[in-house]
Amino acid sequence: MSNKIVEKLKEITKNSPKSPGVYFWLDENGKSIYIGRANNLKQRLNQYWQKNLDSKSQEMVKNAYNLKYIETETILESIILEAANIKKYWPLYNIRDRDNRSFIYIIIDKNKFPKINLIRERQLNKLNKDDFYIYGPYQSYRLINTALKLIRKIFPYSLCQPDSGKPCFDRQIGLCPGVCVSEISSAEYKKNIRNIKLLLSGQKDKLIEKLKKDNPEKIKSLAHIQEVSLLQKEDDLKDFAFKRIEAYDISHWQGKNPYGAMVVMENGKIKNSDYRLFKIKQENNKNDEASLLEVLSRRLSHHEWNYPDLIVIDGGFPQVYFLERNLKEINTNISIVGLSKYQKDKLVFAKNLSDDIKKTIKKNKEQLITLRDEAHRFSNYGRKRSLKRLD
Repeated sequence: MSNKIVEKLKEITKNSPKSPGVYFWLDENGKSIYIGRANNLKQRLNQYWQKNLDSKSQEMVKNAYNLKYIETETILESIILEAANIKKYWPLYNIRDRDNRSFIYIIIDKNKFPKINLIRERQLNKLNKDDFYIYGPYQSYRLINTALKLIRKIFPYSLCQPDSGKPCFDRQIGLCPGVCVSEISSAEYKKNIRNIKLLLSGQKDKLIEKLKKDNPEKIKSLAHIQEVSLLQKEDDLKDFAFKRIEAYDISHWQGKNPYGAMVVMENGKIKNSDYRLFKIKQENNKNDEASLLEVLSRRLSHHEWNYPDLIVIDGGFPQVYFLERNLKEINTNISIVGLSKYQKDKLVFAKNLSDDIKKTIKKNKEQLITLRDEAHRFSNYGRKRSLKRLD
């Protein structure tokens, strides 16, 4: 990159506003190589000129010839606009290294009382897309999950069982319009869903015109949507966090009564409700590597369970390499790391991990040790108590 180009890019950064928006790094042909969003465009773009920038961002800036941005009135609009443009252009530096951090999508089914859910790209690819309205891709699970919660306060929708006869908790706090207790027809319910679809597709002007006729009071709510929560969720440019981590351990007594345990941490918190125990079925029960592969293969066949961003095992290079090689055969590219008790909790990385992912793993080593030990505790507990919570 020439000094002239650097000066131009820094001048654009200097003149950028402090408002929310979406920015585009462009190559010499004007093609987007990276699209991002910011709560404060000036602050975010200034970060790209810091000396401690990660290697991926350094490379991207080095290959850039121009920089553009679009201001938005709200943070929510910037989230929606970013997703629309990534879907349109699929820039190189947005999709690199995403095998281990797949994009997030919002899916809305086409049932009588449609439900709205978040799903990762690897799960999306297993669905019949004709059965859903799909919005995204979004880069941060936490961010879009928070955005959906704010949207739901304006346009309530149901996550409960229709016509169950008993009001769900969300009904009691005003987030469910009464599907559970038959208080709303399918036609009326779908009006809210249509409003949400207009919002997610970036058709804000059309939505406001519709609300002027149907629900003018909601226009004010939409304009003053609480953005404090979204401000707190902006991801740091230099790092990312694993949203879901799963740790595994095998327990047996001299090859008898073998169990595999899966424990889960989501967004930095233990999630006991997702713990699972697996009774080992294979004949060679003393082979912990084969037992672990069996457990992981069975676990990964459950596409209805959220997939992890990182798998942690108690083992060294032979165990990690064995799993990485065999899991590739079932087209799974989840990051794997070993923590070996016998090597003083040395981190052992799978071969396919990028430097940025390794940095994040190292940063969270103590957390991973805690989770690994929890898997060991749970597998022993399952073997001793023969719990019924099996695959």
